[in-house]
Amino acid sequence: MIPAMPAASATSSRTAAVDALRVVAMGAVAVLILVGGVWGSWGTAQHVMLTKGKERGTVRVTSCGADVCSGPFTPVSPGASARPGVVIDRSVAVRKGQTYDVIVKPGTDEVVRSGPAGFLYSWVPFGGALLLASVVVAGGLRLSRVAWALGVSGLALLTAAFVTTR
Repeated sequence: MIPAMPAASATSSRTAAVDALRVVAMGAVAVLILVGGVWGSWGTAQHVMLTKGKERGTVRVTSCGADVCSGPFTPVSPGASARPGVVIDRSVAVRKGQTYDVIVKPGTDEVVRSGPAGFLYSWVPFGGALLLASVVVAGGLRLSRVAWALGVSGLALLTAAFVTTR
């Protein structure tokens, strides 16, 4: 006679259900964080990445307020027109008296930085999301290699943005 298999205990099936629920919930949180980072970055990144038909030029920052800086816009692309004053978000990367390559947001007098510095700077929210998601993946999903990859990628993006905008 073959001995009977021991019956699965109720606690082990509950533990498996709780583990499955944890994995699904933390996976959803990590994906939501990453999607939020892309969403936060895309508002600026789309102008830097998809430049066809947009006005490109330079802005010399002449004054800065609490949230924005402004200065005259000098066009460099065909069809762009000079403007006496455009607005750029104030950040540590924008200083009074400096000249920056920019792209005008269509239909506005707002500009965003272009080139490698503008590209990397526009993706800073996504870099922060990568760092935050790495903590969720490490703690909630217990996937340490994936968490390290997310964290290092986020840190590299933030560092590159900081270095190029100086």
